[in-house]
Order: sequence, then C-alpha cells, then structure tokens
Amino acid sequence: MASLSVDGLVSGLDTTALISQLVSAEGATQTRLQARKTATQTAATAYRSINTKVDGLRAAAEDLAKATTWAAAKATSSSSAATVAATGTPQTGQLSFTVETLATAHALMSDDRWGTTGTDFGAAQVTFTTGGTTTSVAVGGTGTLSDAVKAINASNAGVTAAAVHLEDGQYALMVTAKKTGVANTFSIGGTGTFSPLVTATDAKVHLGGPTGPAVTSATNTFSDLLAGGAITVTATSATPVTISVVADPDAVATKMQAFVDAANAALAEIKKHTNSGSAGAALKGDLTLSRLTGNILDSVSRAVGTDSAGTAGVQLTREGTVKFDKTTFLTSLQSAPDRTQRLFAGGGTPAVEGIGSRMQAVAKAATDATTGSLTILAKGKDSLAKTFEKQIDDWDIRLAARKATLTRQFTAMETALSSLKSQSSWLSGQLASLS
Repeated sequence: MASLSVDGLVSGLDTTALISQLVSAEGATQTRLQARKTATQTAATAYRSINTKVDGLRAAAEDLAKATTWAAAKATSSSSAATVAATGTPQTGQLSFTVETLATAHALMSDDRWGTTGTDFGAAQVTFTTGGTTTSVAVGGTGTLSDAVKAINASNAGVTAAAVHLEDGQYALMVTAKKTGVANTFSIGGTGTFSPLVTATDAKVHLGGPTGPAVTSATNTFSDLLAGGAITVTATSATPVTISVVADPDAVATKMQAFVDAANAALAEIKKHTNSGSAGAALKGDLTLSRLTGNILDSVSRAVGTDSAGTAGVQLTREGTVKFDKTTFLTSLQSAPDRTQRLFAGGGTPAVEGIGSRMQAVAKAATDATTGSLTILAKGKDSLAKTFEKQIDDWDIRLAARKATLTRQFTAMETALSSLKSQSSWLSGQLASLS
C-alpha cells in the first residue's frame, strides 16, 4: 500500500524527511548487524582459503611419506623399437633383448561379394568361435549386409566388422579381432567362406639376443618383464635393445620442493589473514591460526631421532618460512639415502615418525571435513552469519512498522492543526462581525 504524504499541510514541516531521519536513527542497530554479518562472512571465506592451502600441504606431506617417492627411478631405451614406462617402483639395472615379432590381431575377409551394403546378406545369423567358445549373432533388421555389420559390432563376439568397398565396385565383409595375440584367433561359421587377411601373432622377444630365452605377450606391452616398468615393443629388431633403469634423485627433489612450497603457501595465507598491520586482515589475533603456524614450523624444525631437516637442506628462516637447498638435499640423498628417507618418510630401526607424517597429522587436524579446526571455524562463522541475517530481517519488519506508526502520528498532528486553524479562522470572523 502506498504511504500517505503529509509534508507540511499545516505545520510547514518536511515530515517525510523527519520520519526517515527518525527511522534511520532507530535502525542504527540494524546497520551494525549488517556490518557484523559482512565481517563474519569475510572471516568464513578467509578460513576456507587457509583450509585450501593447508590441505595442499597435507597432500604434499603425504607424498613425502610414501616409500615410492624415495624409490623414484627413470628408465630409458636404446632403440625406438621399444619404449618403457614406470608403473610402480622400477628396479635399477639393465635389460637387453631382441624383438622377433609384434602382436597382431587376427583378421578375415569374406570370399562372398555384395553389390551394395543394402544387398541381402544371405544368412540370418553368423557364429564366431574363439578358443573353443562360440557366439551366435543374429543379423536382424531387413537382413542386409549393413544390418550384419551393425549386429556384429553390437555383439560380444570380440570382433569388429566393416563392409569394405573393393576396387571392382563390390563390397566384402572384413572382420577383425578386438584384441591382439594368438589366443584371440577366431573362425566364422553360418555364412560363406572367409580367407585370412592377417594371421594373429604374439609379440616375442629374446632376452640377451636372437638365440636367448623367448618371452611372449598377447599384446605389444610386456608388463612383467621389468619389475615396476612396462616395456612396449613397436618394431622388430635383430639388434639388442637395452633398457636402462637408474635412480632419479631429481624426481625426489621435485617432491621435496613441492612440500616446501606448499608449507610456505600455507604459512603465507595464514599471515595474510592474521597480519595485525593489514587493514584487510579478517582473522587478527586468532589463536587457532597462531597455533597452526607454530605446529607447521615445529613439524619441520623438530629433530627426527638425532637428525634434523637442516642436514638435508630443509630449514626455517628468520622470517618464519621454510627454505630448501636442492644441492644440499641431493648430496645428502646420495651419501646417506636411508638416513635422508628416514628423516622425511619415517620408519627405520628403531622406527621414528618422519617430517612428512608429522605434517600430515597437523594438516589433517586442521582440514578434516568433519573434525578439522578450520572446518569447524568456517562452519561456525556461517552459522553466525545466518543468525545476523535473521536479526536483520526482523529489523526490516520492525522499522517498517515504526515508519507506519510515525506516519500516522504526523498525519494526525497535521489533521489536528488543520482543525485548530479552521476554528481560529471562524472565531476571527465572528469577532470581526461584532465590531
């Protein structure tokens, strides 16, 4: 309903402005609530931002605590006839072999020919036999060559089909095994005869040289020939191919650098939101964050047994950050690999908790989706913001009611003044008539 304007009907007062000022004065509490709501939402966002960085530290620490990180190795091939990829923890050393054959997929082509793909196929079903197992495929549709191709490709016979347009303008049916290797050789029954296009073979290598022990694989990848690595042959080779596997300390150093970077990112994010000298810091004086900073730094600086991270190139700075010296780390890794790994990954005899495990525990205690301190603080701010939101909404109703009351009161005042003015004018007239 539109509000009634009563501006200065008799009194000459700007009653609309006066009512707005009175309502605004009474709404100061709501304004304060809005400011507190904004600050609370900003704090919740800050906690979540810190949580993201600390969770990144948790992931980096988890990598550091894994034994596979410290067993990093790189493998190379002496020939383009074979490639190698690490699939686990490769054993260092060398392996040589020659490649006699590559794995191929069995393929057959029909002796029958069709004028078009819409020509009648000539059979209601086709059978495929692989390793003693026979699968029947119904042609369906209108029984054309095209229908046969679709039915075969949609089946679980382990083959694919294609209608091949030949040079003489006719079509033939070509069928190929989905998998390579002799074990996937198949035969076709139920329609016409088929001639071999490709005879299935296994990949075969000879260890050491052409006369060495043979190893075969249904595919061109030998997953068990090298512990922790997959060798894929790509061409035959009578000349031995040498696979070399050597330790990869740079890969370990990269993981260490990632850990240090993650620690510094978490520390910087905490400082950003708690810095007493920054006007925009939403979490100044937060004791939980102060303790978290101390725990992160302590996890790095505290000795592991009788060793410290500094001996491996990881140490704290005066500015409260973590510094990594790659040269020192690589030297430590080369001269004392077991000690260096024990320092960060733990274990050993007697067993100790490494820096990586320590940091994992600190980060998880802060970021756990249910019990993490940062999670709880952020959710608490969310809840408080909702409380402020409800109070602000209540004040909207209260101030609207107050404005309506003031409007009625000023309207009544103007009405009363108008009545008094009318009476005054009447009396003045009466007195004038008597004189």
